[in-house]
Amino acid sequence: MFKGLEFSGSTVGLALLGLVLVTLGTIYFLRNRFKGQLGSLTEKYMNKKWKSPLAARTKYPDVDSFSFYRPFPLWGLLGATATTLFALNWTQRDAKVYVPEDALVWEEEIEVEPPRTAEPPPPPPPPPPPVITEVPDEEVIEDQPEFVDQTVEEDERVVAEPVKEEKKAPPPPPPPPPPPPKTEEIFKVVEQMPRFPGCENAPGDNKAKEACAREKLLQYIYKNVKYPPIARENGVEGTAVVQFTVGKKGEIEDIAILRDPGAGLGDSAKDVVDSMNKMGEKWTPGKQRGQAVKVQYTLPIKFKLQD
Repeated sequence: MFKGLEFSGSTVGLALLGLVLVTLGTIYFLRNRFKGQLGSLTEKYMNKKWKSPLAARTKYPDVDSFSFYRPFPLWGLLGATATTLFALNWTQRDAKVYVPEDALVWEEEIEVEPPRTAEPPPPPPPPPPPVITEVPDEEVIEDQPEFVDQTVEEDERVVAEPVKEEKKAPPPPPPPPPPPPKTEEIFKVVEQMPRFPGCENAPGDNKAKEACAREKLLQYIYKNVKYPPIARENGVEGTAVVQFTVGKKGEIEDIAILRDPGAGLGDSAKDVVDSMNKMGEKWTPGKQRGQAVKVQYTLPIKFKLQD
């Protein structure tokens, strides 16, 4: 019977105020009416003797308040029913969020450096400089060598002893280069792109869920973004482009401003993207071959002053 009823907060407040005023007005009317009859009733019932104490409980039957035992409960029941009806159908709608047309489209192309998935190892450090040792001018020899007579006669044959060549050990092999740092690959396009939370239980396939998540993302952005006062005062408008990465667990990281119209618009766009980490739910991460991966996401945010 009451299906589809909707009452705003002002309507509920006015209805309750009306019930209170009608109740107070009824009390005031009956009070003045009974009070005005007391003088004539005193003379009317001056010599009246009541048959029982129960009959004389009000002293004057003409102003017996117990005669209203039916209207008063019915009025209370009506007021309680009306209050319950208004309270159950009190509808509070969210403020309409203005989302610019083509919010996810921007005119100019932005050259973005692709994310680095692996960096080359750093070059080896240079060899240390040679150490120069100072040699004194005069060297004092403490132990004098013993002199041996090596005189050779003219007909004596001298045969030189063979020189034994010592085998030198081969030099040690150079140390292996350090292993490259392990960096996770960041994708730009995957089989299932990351989605803003709130549409995982929505009916339909992945495309329908992506469309739902895109709409919820725009609603969140343009509901929470703050127009900088300095930009508002100077009439600065434009599109700020923010790039971020959606991690494997749905966290937002590596936020960067690719285009900043100035007057604090770029910082404001970055702040509203960073606030997504404080939401109760996180993004649904992107997937490649069934595995959650990091995905780079580019988001334009348009700032336009309303007339």
